[in-house]
This record gives sequence, structure tokens and C-alpha cells, in this order.
Amino acid sequence: GGGRASARSTVSVVVGGAIAKLLLREAGIGIWAFTSQVGNVKLLKHYSKLDLKKTYDSLVRCPDELVGQAMIKKIERTRKEGDTIGGIASCVIQGVQPGLGEPVFDKLHADLAKAMLSINAVKGFEYGSGFEGTKMKGSEHNDIFYREGRQVRTKTNYSGGIQGGISNGEDIYFRVAFKPVATLMQKQRTVNAKGEEVEMMGKGRHDPCVLPRAVPVVEAMAALVIADHLLRSKTVKLSKE
Repeated sequence: GGGRASARSTVSVVVGGAIAKLLLREAGIGIWAFTSQVGNVKLLKHYSKLDLKKTYDSLVRCPDELVGQAMIKKIERTRKEGDTIGGIASCVIQGVQPGLGEPVFDKLHADLAKAMLSINAVKGFEYGSGFEGTKMKGSEHNDIFYREGRQVRTKTNYSGGIQGGISNGEDIYFRVAFKPVATLMQKQRTVNAKGEEVEMMGKGRHDPCVLPRAVPVVEAMAALVIADHLLRSKTVKLSKE
């Protein structure tokens, strides 16, 4: 895309996100995004089984080397065909204290969704169990609470670390779906400004898949949202009287 639709517009987001990460680091909060799917090539391992620090060692931003290589091959084949392909970026936020967010208008997951859906090429957002949760019964999906020292935790985390719009202290995790890039290096039918049916083909340099470049944008957007809610939480004081 060009102009406002260009991914160049995300530069300021990434810069702001880098500053937000510094603030979050002092609060013990870490954010890791990574490519979990390209086309039909999926990373099936749970994020807890991955070394997320290796994400940026991969050209496609996948922390699993074998799956990452398969993703790269998929993208290269697609590029040679003059086509494009979409995928999914997953994100994990750890160390978030309980209580961030609001129960009605500024729910934490709603703000995360709004931020992610504002990124170019994003078509979907789900957190926690997401759409897979619709296949479960309530007795299976409910996260059971238990005591761990002075903390109250959950045995599972289908809620994705957010309940009722407020963080519960567990890991926050979500997935962001990116569509295939619209500009193709092959002929397509369209209608021009004069209303005439014409044939066109993309020109210049266009990525066959946005996922590798989208990962840091997802991280930055998440950092901005969490930092915002963290700062807002510091303005709320409960009286001891």
C-alpha cells in the first residue's frame, strides 16, 4: 500500500513501543510476539515450550527453527508465483499485575483488540482460548482458582490472563491474523478511475508476506496498551478509611 496505507506509518508506533517497553521492564513485564503461522504452515508448540528469545534469530520471526524454515520455503514459493500469503502473529505478555483494565468501557482485551486491528493488513484478533473455546463445555473451559503461597492463580489459562476486562495476573496471550498483501506480481482484473474494466499488475518491491515485519509492530502496540493501563492504574488510590 501507499500513503496512509503504507506500513511505513508503523515506524512511529515501533518507536513509541520501544519507549513503553523500557517502562514495562522496570515493572517486570515482558512482551514477546512471534510468527505462529504462514499459510498452512503452523507452529503447534505451546509458547511455554519455546525459547522466545530466539524469535529474532529467524528471518521469519519464528522461534522454532524447523517450522521457521518451512515458513520461509512457503513464502519463497509464493513469491516466485508472483503471489502473496497471510498468516498469524502470536503474542505473550508476562508479569502483568492483577487489576489492569476496566470492567466496562476500557476493557483490557478490548483495548488490545483495538490496537491490533488498527495495524495495516490485520483481519482478526482472538485472545485466550479464542474461537477454539466455542468447542468446549463450561466445565472444561472454566479456569479453576487455587492458592500458591500468597497468590491466587488458575490451573488453566483459557481466559488468556484477562477476566471481565481486567488482568488476573496470569500470562496474557493473543493471536493476530494478517491477510495476504493485496498487491500481486501477476495480472488481475479491476476497474480504473474512469469506471473502465482493465487489467493491472503490481510494480516495485512488495513483500509476499507481512508477518516477519509485523511481529515488532504487534509487540509495540501491545507495549503501548499495557503501559497506558499501568500508568492509569497508578492514578487510582483506595482510601484506607
